[in-house]
Amino acid sequence: MTDTDLEQYPDRVAELYKDKTLFITGGTGFVGKVLVEKLLRSCGDLKKILLLVRTKKDKKPQERIREIMNGPLFDMLKKQRGEAIINKVVAIAGDAMLPDLGLSKEDRALIARETDIIFHCAATIRFDEPLKKAVLLNVRGTKLVLDLAKECKKLMLFSHLSTAYCHLHERVLYEKIYPPPADPHRVIQTVEWMNEDVINSITPKILGDFPNTYAFTKALSESLVADEMDNLPVVILRPSIVIPVWKEPIPGWTDNINGPAGLLIGAGKGVIRTMHCNSDRYADYLPVDIGVNAMIVSTWDYLAHG
Repeated sequence: MTDTDLEQYPDRVAELYKDKTLFITGGTGFVGKVLVEKLLRSCGDLKKILLLVRTKKDKKPQERIREIMNGPLFDMLKKQRGEAIINKVVAIAGDAMLPDLGLSKEDRALIARETDIIFHCAATIRFDEPLKKAVLLNVRGTKLVLDLAKECKKLMLFSHLSTAYCHLHERVLYEKIYPPPADPHRVIQTVEWMNEDVINSITPKILGDFPNTYAFTKALSESLVADEMDNLPVVILRPSIVIPVWKEPIPGWTDNINGPAGLLIGAGKGVIRTMHCNSDRYADYLPVDIGVNAMIVSTWDYLAHG
């Protein structure tokens, strides 16, 4: 089937997002940027995107958004949709690390009143993140976004970006809910009052069989979302190792050297010339544009057939 043949059919996914308001956390991160770009380019008739953004290096949230959208990732979007398309992205000052997400009463009321779909992508993905910070952002942050979702009067779906590596003891990860390694509410309460030095000293014992704070806290945050499935329309997404763009909008685009990207860049520059590998294993990678496409389409699938 050619592209010309495809143009004869209605875009059911884009139609779903028409006139919808989206609230996105983590929209200034690697996956978040690609998600925002794809939504604006392929579902440009959406009403607006409310983006939770921290003030950083004395730059206000809206300034940060403008700076990001001046980057090459958004060139195709502006060429196809016009420069004005970026005005659909509205910065909401806040921080997933803070109590009540650092939102003002006015902004919280705005989100609750207007939001149709939530994409919760905010998280620290560092393996060596201190446990307290990882819990406050990945676990408590998720709880706070879920609390906000319950206030959204028009909410159609809460889409949570988890990871395929949050249940490492499972040899095969099925599309089902697994029990968490600990009670997430008690873990949140503990790190809120306990001194960080003490937490660091007992982190190995708390993690148990988990190799790092990332996998541990993402398992806890996923359980919080699962617990709300009877109260909220929820989708949990578990991508594997996310790597640079495969096809669109810019093949090879990335904004970090996380995961295998650093190795690939080092090899491309000639710094890394050899590597010891197990030829019986496979690379469990997911191009970020494919992952983002799945996020957008899974929303349509849930609402059309769920």
